[in-house]
Amino acid sequence: MNDANLNSINGADEQTSKTPRVVIVGGGFGGLAAAKALGKAPVEVILIDRTNHHVFQPLLYQVATSVLAPSQMSSPIREVLRRHKNTTVIMGEVTGVDKAQRCVFVNDADREHVPVPYDYLILATGARHSYFGHDEFEKFAPGLKSLADAVGIRNKILSAFEQAEAEENVDLHRDLLTFVLVGAGPTGAEMAAALAIFVRTSLRSEFRRIDPTSARIVLIDAARKVLGTFAPSLSEAAEFHLQKLGVEIHLGHAVEKIDSEGVIVAGERIASKTVIWTAGVTPSPAGKWLGAETDRAGRVRIQPDLRVPNHPEIFVVGDTASLDQDGKPLAGVAQVAMQQGRYAGKLIRRQLAGKKAPKPFRYFDKGNMAVVGKGYAVLESGKIRLHGLLAWLAWAFIHITFLSQLSLKISVFLQWGWLFLTGQRGSRLIVNYQQSEPAQTRPPSPATADRGAQPARLETTLTK
Repeated sequence: MNDANLNSINGADEQTSKTPRVVIVGGGFGGLAAAKALGKAPVEVILIDRTNHHVFQPLLYQVATSVLAPSQMSSPIREVLRRHKNTTVIMGEVTGVDKAQRCVFVNDADREHVPVPYDYLILATGARHSYFGHDEFEKFAPGLKSLADAVGIRNKILSAFEQAEAEENVDLHRDLLTFVLVGAGPTGAEMAAALAIFVRTSLRSEFRRIDPTSARIVLIDAARKVLGTFAPSLSEAAEFHLQKLGVEIHLGHAVEKIDSEGVIVAGERIASKTVIWTAGVTPSPAGKWLGAETDRAGRVRIQPDLRVPNHPEIFVVGDTASLDQDGKPLAGVAQVAMQQGRYAGKLIRRQLAGKKAPKPFRYFDKGNMAVVGKGYAVLESGKIRLHGLLAWLAWAFIHITFLSQLSLKISVFLQWGWLFLTGQRGSRLIVNYQQSEPAQTRPPSPATADRGAQPARLETTLTK
């Protein structure tokens, strides 16, 4: 964000001063849907996000398990909205809202607390993983909510096999090759299945000193069934299929401790060097920014038209919003966020056109689904309950359909087809994003000087 951008977004640009400004915070499903709904509206749209890309979160676990490359399920937000001439994308972090002055405060790489005024505000700030009061777990059990999380977990999984291959002490192999997933919801179940298939097919013949198929995959949840939001018959089918894949399932007991040596559950220690958190989530601090009423989880209580009470210019959508429908709170899933984002954009558009407001928001539930193995998924939509290949085909079709760009749809379709036929994965690189070490950190020894210039760190590398 340079000076020109700052001057434009903080209200100094007189040319657009008469055009209503809609500020959207968050470039996830809800924020992107709202921006698209306002694409042809007579407004100036400012979309602010901490990253420059939109992530298709339901497929993050496939990056973590090397099925897809990061670029196959994420897109630059600017590219997605390139045809929306009324939309400006700003990479920055929103840190607060001033309701009286109608502005949000933004930090970026070289500026802090920059006020960005709005006429309408749409908060689509999403959620992050929740450790249920045990934030000390995060150091040892990373969650999966961003592209960086997925790449980091992929690094941990692949590094575990590399370390085991190089480890002389055979007794340590089991700890290195034990993978614990905490949380048996859709993310945990899908990741456990993908990991089980990965180690038993793709890696099976590639190591010489270890047997990848001996890897132990443990799925833990305090609830008494896998995929707790699904019908009991589908939950049982998913659990049975996971067990067929070799996944150990521990239900009915919460994790008591997580440290560098593994986890303790029901008084028993499970030794592991790789623990992954796939349990609950917590919303963004939007409720604190607004000083608004929130539910027990911290989500902002909103009206049926998605506005904050007493503030008709502020909308909250997606994981940050709390709205009941038919006596039950709406789930924090992508479809809810997308439909709410479109509704907020439509309402603003109609209001500016002087048209009658649409009916109160009502979520159209298209159903739940989860994939738990190669060619196997569970699907629940109304009274329809399926599991097996047909459910998997429906899952694949729907997920490809909702990818943000045609190029991604084609790429993912081809990659899934190739994986289904050959078992070969998309991206299995261990990439640690850090600065390279200086080529030489100390003066060369006389012996080295006598030998002349040598490739940096060659001797160290060969003697490790």
